[in-house]
Amino acid sequence: MNSGLKDKALLTAWVTGLLLIISLIWIFSQPLQSRYLMRTVNSVFMNNNDARRLASPIPRMTDNANLLGYWYSMNNSQDKMFVFAVFQDGILIPLGAVISGDGNVNELIPLSAHAMQIFDSIPKSILQVYIRRIETAVITQGDK
Repeated sequence: MNSGLKDKALLTAWVTGLLLIISLIWIFSQPLQSRYLMRTVNSVFMNNNDARRLASPIPRMTDNANLLGYWYSMNNSQDKMFVFAVFQDGILIPLGAVISGDGNVNELIPLSAHAMQIFDSIPKSILQVYIRRIETAVITQGDK
């Protein structure tokens, strides 16, 4: 009996340790992930002959945990971009929301070839939920 309890404790310690290590790697690699995502989005803009470019990541623009994505400032503009993903038919669809200086989402941009193909099939009600969350996050950030 004592041996079984030891084995379970050892397994639990291993799983907990692995989860802790993975979490630390995830947390400390956020700036690197943000930079690579910025490069990728700028590459998408270049391939689409879009003159817009992301300038730099904005670290933790909001404390809203329900809003998962990355914030960026844009070159030669007061606009910001929030890069996030939407689930559609079990697939993550990368989108970018261009946010004006007054905190309104001006445009949603599909950020992959697949996203461009199915963007019109994403229900408008789902997109409106994301738009409201983003605008609310920008408004609450402005109040701080």
